[in-house]
Amino acid sequence: MSVTEREPASDTALAKNDFGALKVVPVRHPWRWAAVVATAVLVAQFVHGLATNSGWEWEVFAEFFTADVILKAVWVTLQLTFYGTALGFALGIVIAFMRLSASPFLKAVAFAYIWAFRSIPLIVQLLFWFNLAYLYKELQFGIPFGPGFFSFDTMGLVGAMSAAVLGLALHQAAYAAEIVRAGVLSVDGGQSEAAAALGIPRLRQIRRIILPQAMRSILPNAANEIISLFKGTSIVSVMAIGELFYQVQVIYGRNGRVVPLLMVATAWYVLLTSALSVLQHYVERHFSKGASR
Repeated sequence: MSVTEREPASDTALAKNDFGALKVVPVRHPWRWAAVVATAVLVAQFVHGLATNSGWEWEVFAEFFTADVILKAVWVTLQLTFYGTALGFALGIVIAFMRLSASPFLKAVAFAYIWAFRSIPLIVQLLFWFNLAYLYKELQFGIPFGPGFFSFDTMGLVGAMSAAVLGLALHQAAYAAEIVRAGVLSVDGGQSEAAAALGIPRLRQIRRIILPQAMRSILPNAANEIISLFKGTSIVSVMAIGELFYQVQVIYGRNGRVVPLLMVATAWYVLLTSALSVLQHYVERHFSKGASR
């Protein structure tokens, strides 16, 4: 029995399989670089215009950016945003679970609320609440369709600020309800079934199991709604409430410096929106613990 030895591979075969000897040529992206250059030129021109165009009147901007009247207006804007968000999402959570309930009546009421407040423009809602005293002189509490025990004068009960908060909160609740409902539906149904099998009460299931998991889906959309509400508070200027945009309008109506005063409002909106975005990042990171490794 003879053993045939394998012949050594030829130099040509080794050269064909030696991929390390190949020269790697990077892919060229000429159009990408052309787009980068064009964008950089446009950005540089815009920044140059901001710095050299006297029409921006940066000295007027610096004078009013931290003026007392502007700072008070920023505080009013933050108050409107906070109260509108807190009340809107509190009511929105209730409406969301009404839509998710097994009761056809509760589902119908929740759907009708969302349909109505998403269909009517916010400015119309605000003006309606602002003029509530025109429709109802007083509100009575007592037996339904019967005598009232005590009443409130709507003229003194619902002022401009109260009407603004009420309108913003009710409007926000319709969108918050859909955001919360989508987040709850994103949680696997087996979570609720397992919790029910362990005898955990329904309210505790929602508070400790469902909502913490749903927050990962709720937070991005909720943050967008809060930022939209923050910028949307400018619409209450129609009610002569001294928020940021209204005060800016009052000032440039007196001195005629429209552009720098608009830049004051723009800078504050950008600054506070950026702060909300940073806060959103940390809140999302808190609720994403354990979701990614």
